[in-house]
Amino acid sequence: MTLKVLHTESSPGWGGQENRILNECRGIEKLGAKAYILCQPESGLARKAQEAGIEVFMHPMRKSYDIKAIYYTARLIRKLNINVVNTHSGKDTYITGIAAKLLKKHPLVVRTRHLALPITSTFSYKYLVDVVVTVSDYVRNHLISKGVYPKKVFAVPTGIDIERFNPDKVQASLREELGLSEGTPLIGTVAVLRKKKGHHILLEAIPEVLKEIPETVFILVGDGPQRKNIEEKIKQYRLSKNVIMVGHRDDVPQVLKSIDIFVLPTLQEALGTSFIEAMAIGKPVIGSNVDGVKEVIDHEVNGYLVSPGNSEEIAKRIIELLKNPDKAYNMGLKGMEKVRTKYTIENMCKGMLKSYLTNIKI
Repeated sequence: MTLKVLHTESSPGWGGQENRILNECRGIEKLGAKAYILCQPESGLARKAQEAGIEVFMHPMRKSYDIKAIYYTARLIRKLNINVVNTHSGKDTYITGIAAKLLKKHPLVVRTRHLALPITSTFSYKYLVDVVVTVSDYVRNHLISKGVYPKKVFAVPTGIDIERFNPDKVQASLREELGLSEGTPLIGTVAVLRKKKGHHILLEAIPEVLKEIPETVFILVGDGPQRKNIEEKIKQYRLSKNVIMVGHRDDVPQVLKSIDIFVLPTLQEALGTSFIEAMAIGKPVIGSNVDGVKEVIDHEVNGYLVSPGNSEEIAKRIIELLKNPDKAYNMGLKGMEKVRTKYTIENMCKGMLKSYLTNIKI
């Protein structure tokens, strides 16, 4: 009997969370299961999932107790004979959890917790879902500390498409695009421009780096609500010649292949997929010693963990790696090895199937 899994997502946008859902759907189908998605009409996930050939159902999810959405979800679960419903956000967890309880034949209800943010209520985790999957041990431990039953919570780290980030198949095109010489030291950051990502901390570190290595250029990839503030700080610190904001990019592997070091002084991170992508392509990484980042970066092995908010330490580590290219190269190799061992889509999907099959019988 084929395992049938319905993923639900009430968020209308597109980001790392939605990308994981899509990768899981593709991955578990390769492993013999059947995946479906229920999401908001005209959402980013709906469009991308349809393009990928995943069967998509759309229905408005206006609030946690949306009666129409609850009955639609219950009917869909019964019609498709779903074994597992995997929810991903607060609103769809309430809708799906209630819908499942209305059915005579209950599917297994799984909630994936993608974020490192504190939870406001444990009700849905304790009473509406059967299993909780987290993207890191840090998030798992946080939920347990809030009273979620430990045997109910499984950590399944997010995996990436390592072929997309295969350094042997990706061209380093950014220097040429920006008119930089081949020998220009290039530091990169890929992240949404939010305060918690710590761009302001990196900007504070840059003048110290330029004192030692004045030709260094920093690339900031991404867009978001902090864009104006970051632009103002660049002007304030007189960094316009050394910091380039390139906005959102669809060619992240090419960007990462072009840089020498990846730096993200994030102050809050459930896991840190951007670090994993940089490591996959063979780059040393520098990140804050917080949350799930500590699980990805092995200090002094594949990169450096720095104290949160410490711009001086960031500058020191960047300078150290730029002056020791052999060390940077070897760290990159160690990072690549770790990603291929632990953070692949295949490993993620096998982990998800295990969490499903451990808790149901089909």
